[in-house]
Amino acid sequence: MKVSLPWPPRELSPNARGHWAIKARAAKSHKTACQLLCMAAGARSLGWPAMVVAITFHPPSARRADLDNMLAAMKAGLDGVAQATGVDDSRWEYRIARGEPVKGGRVDVEFSQP
Repeated sequence: MKVSLPWPPRELSPNARGHWAIKARAAKSHKTACQLLCMAAGARSLGWPAMVVAITFHPPSARRADLDNMLAAMKAGLDGVAQATGVDDSRWEYRIARGEPVKGGRVDVEFSQP
């Protein structure tokens, strides 16, 4: 199953130095958006004991960016995926890749049973 999720807000970057309350609001909003998109795509309470999660980051620009920072910024969104699917993220196996830049950015998440 594959779902396209929004690019995480700038406030969720590990390099951001904003106020904690602004970051908390951004995290809550992003988590909810990702959860709802997964549920709309049919990824609802899968009942799997574990899953393989392949994440492809399509950044909003061609600027250099670290994959580990992209993954860290996406944490709240991935928590939303875990909540929608019902599979605890401690039971995930990750595959991470960088895709071509797209306007506005996008994160493609594909999950399957191990």
